[in-house]
Amino acid sequence: MKKYYCKIKNRITRNITGSGCNIYLQNVSILCILLSFIISLPLYAADSILLDEIVVKGTKLESNQENMTIREVREGSSRDIGEAMQNIPGITGLRKGAIANDIVLRGQQRDNINVLMDGVRVHGGCPSRMDPPTFHFDFAEVESIEVVKGPYDLRYSGSLGGLVNAIGKKPEPGSDVSAVLTYGSYDMTHAAATGSYADDTYAASGGYAYKYSLPPRSGDGKRITDIYPSNSKNRYRSNDLDSRAYDINTFWIKGGYRIAPLTKTELDISYQDADHVLYPALLMDAEYDRTSRFNWTTTIKSPVESINDVKLQIYLTDVDHLMHDEFRESSVRSAMVTRNYMMQTDAETTTIGSNLSGSVNLGSGVLLGGIDYFNRNWDAVNKSTMYLAYQPQPMIPDVDHNQFGVFGEYTRPLSTELKLKGGLRFDYAKSDATALTGTRIASLYQPYYPGESLNSENSFFEPSANLQLFWQAASNIELFAGLASVSRMPDPQELYIGMKKTPTVMAPTLTNWIGNPDLDPVRNNQADLGIKITGNGFYVNTSIFYSRIDDYINVEEVADPDGPGLATMPAARTYGSIDAELWGGELSCRISFPWNLYAISSLSYTRGENLDTDDPLAEIPPLAGSFGIRYDVDTWFMEITERFAGRQDRVDRSLEEEKTDGWGITDFKAGINLDHWTIFAGVNNVFDKHYFNHMSYQRDPFRSGVRVPEVGIFGYLTVIYKF
Repeated sequence: MKKYYCKIKNRITRNITGSGCNIYLQNVSILCILLSFIISLPLYAADSILLDEIVVKGTKLESNQENMTIREVREGSSRDIGEAMQNIPGITGLRKGAIANDIVLRGQQRDNINVLMDGVRVHGGCPSRMDPPTFHFDFAEVESIEVVKGPYDLRYSGSLGGLVNAIGKKPEPGSDVSAVLTYGSYDMTHAAATGSYADDTYAASGGYAYKYSLPPRSGDGKRITDIYPSNSKNRYRSNDLDSRAYDINTFWIKGGYRIAPLTKTELDISYQDADHVLYPALLMDAEYDRTSRFNWTTTIKSPVESINDVKLQIYLTDVDHLMHDEFRESSVRSAMVTRNYMMQTDAETTTIGSNLSGSVNLGSGVLLGGIDYFNRNWDAVNKSTMYLAYQPQPMIPDVDHNQFGVFGEYTRPLSTELKLKGGLRFDYAKSDATALTGTRIASLYQPYYPGESLNSENSFFEPSANLQLFWQAASNIELFAGLASVSRMPDPQELYIGMKKTPTVMAPTLTNWIGNPDLDPVRNNQADLGIKITGNGFYVNTSIFYSRIDDYINVEEVADPDGPGLATMPAARTYGSIDAELWGGELSCRISFPWNLYAISSLSYTRGENLDTDDPLAEIPPLAGSFGIRYDVDTWFMEITERFAGRQDRVDRSLEEEKTDGWGITDFKAGINLDHWTIFAGVNNVFDKHYFNHMSYQRDPFRSGVRVPEVGIFGYLTVIYKF
């Protein structure tokens, strides 16, 4: 266990992140980091294994990259990959319910960051992001998660603020069968069984995973479904307060065949069926969310001299999503509510894509290049009493988004200590809202954009580029500098979403939700500096960044076009372009002490500004961090971690964003490793703290305005058996 922990612990991504409670805790954490660093210097001989692994792992990843293994994730109680990734400095979560929480990377979220599975685009179907990409693949499918911070990966279009790529498991030679069972508070039950076989010619693997839980409780003892006032129409019905929070089945199978000594083809097929998923932060919940994923790749190694490899990939993903308010008091039958729901949205999105890439030796360096294409069709139909007595309206009006791209990245050593990497990418995109008629544009969209010419088709052409320099200043010191200017296209929701609501005497403040067909692509101009230091028994990685974003797509209010009061056209929420600024950085530190002790600490901070108004940018996480001590011997370990976040009072008042108090919580876990068995157990939030993550409030078409608290004290036990 000790050797294994040293291996995983010193991957660049073994950061246990969190957020802080106040200046006192922040100062304590900084002091602990510095004090531990100083104390460790004379103790560098304490653990040579740790040092060796730090050197090996540390040189494989660049300063702006992270890597998290699923073995690391299994030590904790994360419900999905999005929650697990919050252990990486710079990543925060958006809590909407017990599961399917979205991620924020350095203050950037949604389409500003790319989230892929083996390079496959997995778009969710819900306009409210009930089903973010990280929700659509299971732990048991994944071997590791790669994170690139900043716009420094041009292989995939749209990596404006960063890239997250989940790497699927590959069968090892021979046969392997394993089973995992996790049981936790509130009947949380996660189980998975996987098997694989591989030889020189064939490879096959497959598995099944199941997830179930009741709604957890926060530190005040209330279920997270019991957060609405007693007179709120959005509150859950009494029979549904403690119903299933989620019920998810996932199946997958993978096969590979070596066509020739240097040619291999692989096919991955996955299906996920998520039922009855509750989202207290929103006005509706998911009846079901069904995801199919197909991925076919063929790779040729060194087909001719100077060409290193060629890879062809073709994939398809489909998400079918139904949400409604049948579990809420708003759906109680009345003169207006004549069905089992007051509102319902049926959404489906299908993405078909392909890419051809390869690398060649060019001069003293290596050129990686390729072309790619994807088509995303997104259609969402909403029915509600708030619009002509359940008359269907095209919320996402059957949008076809086609995008073509070509890229090249060249890496060249300038000397034994210096390496230069530069890239260039060009993208062309065309979006066509096929169900958005001229009449609907004129009646719903145009009144909010007087004088502008709006239409249902848009096309864009954008270049992107970056330049990175790596300097091995000493045997144990690596420095990184990067410059980038990267663009991403407006997505179908930002361009074309349309939700018309009819104000009544009982609800005169209803607002429409409309897209902005006149949006321009977003451009991020960013600079990064980083330094990575390894020593005998310690490892430090720190980075800072500055980002100037032109045409940043921001949620904004637009006034009632025909005047205040009960009118035909109420006020609306839409998307507008602003200029924005983000800056901040991360610090992670790992130290080996005598007596089998290890210290792990991290800090991260992002500050955002709306340059058009000189106000704070909305939905930016506060200073966050963690400090942990781990005791690890050959077959077992114990770890205690303090996670904390500072107060966030830099909020966007124009969007009624609320301030968030700082907090600090304590987690404890332990594990034992036997011949075929591995057992982990732990307690999160040991002192049952009642607190909110600042990102717990998300603005979207079905916003409810409530803040969903984080989970209170929570115990769990995980048992892994390898046959």
